[in-house]
Amino acid sequence: MTALLFALTALLWGGGALATAMQAGVTAAPWSVALRMALAGVILLGYGWLRGVALAIPRNDVPAVALQGVLFFAVAFIAFYEATARMPSGLAALVLSTSALFAALMARAALGVPISSGFVWGAVCGVLGLAVIVLPRVASPGATSPAGFAWALAAAVATGAGTTLGARNQRAGLPVVAVLGWGALAGAAASALWAVATGVHFAADLSLAYLLSFVYLAVAASCVTFMLYFELVRRLGPGRAAYTLAVVPLIALVLSALFEHLALGWPVLAGAAAILAGNMLVLSR
Repeated sequence: MTALLFALTALLWGGGALATAMQAGVTAAPWSVALRMALAGVILLGYGWLRGVALAIPRNDVPAVALQGVLFFAVAFIAFYEATARMPSGLAALVLSTSALFAALMARAALGVPISSGFVWGAVCGVLGLAVIVLPRVASPGATSPAGFAWALAAAVATGAGTTLGARNQRAGLPVVAVLGWGALAGAAASALWAVATGVHFAADLSLAYLLSFVYLAVAASCVTFMLYFELVRRLGPGRAAYTLAVVPLIALVLSALFEHLALGWPVLAGAAAILAGNMLVLSR
């Protein structure tokens, strides 16, 4: 069952990278994220209500749930949207896979979760694979915007922090659906405030590509995948769960090659192989 959860999470999020790239254009990233998370939050809380799940969050746990929402559902997604607007979505997903490192380190510091030798070697493989792909492109003038890599790395840090807070909230015994629903709404509010604070005006994109990608992102890549992902957090711990994002870029790379004409040369293929090997080490007992 854990392997199935892992595969579904990776597949849905892998497709989400390309769908995120399709969102770039008329509607600015903070507003796209705000709308997406608002819809996802309503769906998640509605699902929990229909299932009879207790949706109230104890007062002492509200700050942690809200912070998880701001980091995981607002900052991480806005940063990833900005990254895919500046670089191929497959490469952005590769950078995002480093969130496993940040999640493991933060979980170790905040929750006392041990870091295994398998994780260390797997992380080394993942970082080396990422370096093989990213460094030549950064060094090559005009190949890929350094700002794109910076935004993708910011998304990785925020994802790692949000993953660790998710583990904390599950340890507190909070229902996953309630945490995700309220967290998504907190993320929507934070994204809207981000847009207002930075002077970004709202503009609606009614194109078919935007609307279809929006529905996919809000339902499949948000509601469904969030629940799968934080179930993995419960089963595997935050470090190993975050390493689903090492498989996501492999799927995203294939889609990026098909739809964004990303050239899959030897650096990309070698780096992807190293990341996959690292993933196997991290998940091995």
